[in-house]
Amino acid sequence: MSQQVSHETTAADGVNRRSVLAGLAGGVASMGLLAPAATAAAAENGGRPQHDERVEALLKKMTLAEKVGQLQLVGDETTARAALADGRLGGVFSVVGAAKLNALQHLAVERTRLKIPLIFGLDVIHGYTTNFPIPLAQGASFDPAVAGADATVSAKEARGSGIHWTYAPMMDVTHEPRWGRIAEGYGEDPYLATQLAVSKVRGYQGRDYSAPDRLAACAKHFVAYGGAEGGRDYNTVDVSLQRLHNFYLPPFKASVEAGVATVMASFNTISGVPAHGNGYVLHDVLKGRYGFGGFVVSDYTGIQELILHGLAGDGADAAAAALPAGVDMEMVSTNYAEFAQRLLDQRRITRDQIDDAVRRILLVKFRLGLFDHPYVDESTEVKAPSPAALAASRQAAGRCMVLLKNDGPVLPLAKSVGSVAVVGPLGAATYDLNGTWSGLGTGASTTPPVTVVDGIKAAAPGATVTYTAGCTVDGTDTSGFAAAQQAARAADVTVVVVGETAAMSGEAAARSTIDLPGVQQQLVAAIKETGKPFVVVLVNGRPLTIPYLHDNAPAVLEAWAPGVQGGRAIADVLFGTVNPGGKLPVSFPRAVGQIPIYYNHENTGRPADPANKYTSKYLDLESGPLYEFGHGLSYTTFRIDGLRLSDTRLPARGGRIQVSVRVANTGSRAGDEVVQLYLRDPVASIVQPVRRLRGFQRVTLAAGASTTVSFTLTPDDVGFYDNAAAFRVEPGRIEVYVGNSSAATLSSSFTVV
Repeated sequence: MSQQVSHETTAADGVNRRSVLAGLAGGVASMGLLAPAATAAAAENGGRPQHDERVEALLKKMTLAEKVGQLQLVGDETTARAALADGRLGGVFSVVGAAKLNALQHLAVERTRLKIPLIFGLDVIHGYTTNFPIPLAQGASFDPAVAGADATVSAKEARGSGIHWTYAPMMDVTHEPRWGRIAEGYGEDPYLATQLAVSKVRGYQGRDYSAPDRLAACAKHFVAYGGAEGGRDYNTVDVSLQRLHNFYLPPFKASVEAGVATVMASFNTISGVPAHGNGYVLHDVLKGRYGFGGFVVSDYTGIQELILHGLAGDGADAAAAALPAGVDMEMVSTNYAEFAQRLLDQRRITRDQIDDAVRRILLVKFRLGLFDHPYVDESTEVKAPSPAALAASRQAAGRCMVLLKNDGPVLPLAKSVGSVAVVGPLGAATYDLNGTWSGLGTGASTTPPVTVVDGIKAAAPGATVTYTAGCTVDGTDTSGFAAAQQAARAADVTVVVVGETAAMSGEAAARSTIDLPGVQQQLVAAIKETGKPFVVVLVNGRPLTIPYLHDNAPAVLEAWAPGVQGGRAIADVLFGTVNPGGKLPVSFPRAVGQIPIYYNHENTGRPADPANKYTSKYLDLESGPLYEFGHGLSYTTFRIDGLRLSDTRLPARGGRIQVSVRVANTGSRAGDEVVQLYLRDPVASIVQPVRRLRGFQRVTLAAGASTTVSFTLTPDDVGFYDNAAAFRVEPGRIEVYVGNSSAATLSSSFTVV
């Protein structure tokens, strides 16, 4: 789907702001969605990588041991040195420091027979030295340039420090907020996840990932990891073929079309077959249907885990399952290296399968420029964030924050306020503001984020600012409540900063309940008892169940884990320097018992009806989420109207319809609105979601200004995959909804013919 914005200013200038983000993204958003030549050639080859004479010449020289060595990836220096002694290693991950990496590369290039360079990988998820907001927060920006800027900054810092390859972006769509890794993705919608993931791939790789400021990206986790039952990490996923293709696969398909260099297999089963041994998803879909020409890497010991899954009886079985299925490089475990010769002798694998895997790995190494430039200039190692990177991180964080509630309105606070009490265990937090997967790059662990209390002091230099923790994040001690109340009574306003520690989300961080941990809710209640004005700031890596805050706090700001400039960015929003414009990329449930709850659900034969007991609902809970997907408030107000369709008929082959609306800033200050377009197919051969996001545009308007936002719909937007994994565009009426959340009421319709 394409989107256009035509600006017709009726008052002050309403054109989108040029920003630090746009500059650092380096034109990421303007690169288009066309598949690069390498991907197109791979598709023509039935998934084989593009022919490269350098690769083929090298392959002819390699022994079986050298080939299998290229399939091995290890995670520490000691193991790497041992493997290099025999010339049997393809890559190293999680080793940082330019000197260390150069030392290993010298062994590979100068002391092995064929002088094949190593590839160095790292989990550069939302920053190398400069931590940006977590990816879930970036989803809340509804702005692909935010993800692009993160990737551009991260790539420059990491490549300059010797890293070639990042295990990102994670594009697992999920309906499961208990799952800790929801923090690493972009939420519950495949269309939103696709736009952010593609922008991040392009930010990492640029037009040529051999450039000294670019990385090879890795689309992960392939596939359906976000469907883990009960939100327990690594757990079973049972998914229909149509949901696999309609819900989980779209971001991966688009990333392959955008030229992503590598893909990582997921830990989970997919309808009974673990991804690392699943030939349908890896061989047939990824390398076959999508024409992926890069290489597939296992996740950490993912091939070895085929034994515990019950697909393999031993390491030889595991290797015999994974290699033909399409896993090219083995991370940590050594089953390919140990059993390749035996499996060849037993004809359980073939030399062609080994050659295909090696060919893919060598091709990425050549495209990274490693054969010509294997070493990094140690003087370019990035050990501290640059001013430009810090500015980009701060602006990104501001664009990611979501104003959930603002009665009064209480926010923004006046910069002339006399006194502010900062209360809560995260008010003076440092590294918890970075969130999960941070601090891995050189210098990142020695660059603590700006705290909220320090950010407020800088934003209101004339105010008296105090800090009282009140309690810990997950403790039960309430003895600090009295001091917190005393501070609140003495201040003009209190900012209560509560939420989760960084360790409470991310990998292996599932929570069975997603309330505020510990006694933090009681702390908020204690502050309310003072009768003084207060606002709540949430720092967290997932949606939380916060009905108490919704009912009792005058204002609630969702700041997520905002990164190294988090305290300043939060203060920017609290004091109105930044007008919040983020929207929720995931539904906030009322209670954990509602999970899964998501906007793009299918209807039942008995949709929820409060007046009818025999409909799909809970006896003890109101239907619907606490905050819906796409929800987010502003310090100004907007009106969206004038919905127009260029036609009432969309030909199923090659048709196009333009949908346009007018957006007006009806308030007293400049601000951002995210115009969201949803479709519904009410009658189809496969039951369709009640709504599907198929377009969004974040626009900035001055007070009193208005603009026209346009979206172009094609048959791809109304089609879907059936239970034979065939894409269908069926005739019939399609409903269109446009507004500022998934609850949009402005509607029209057209007919597919």
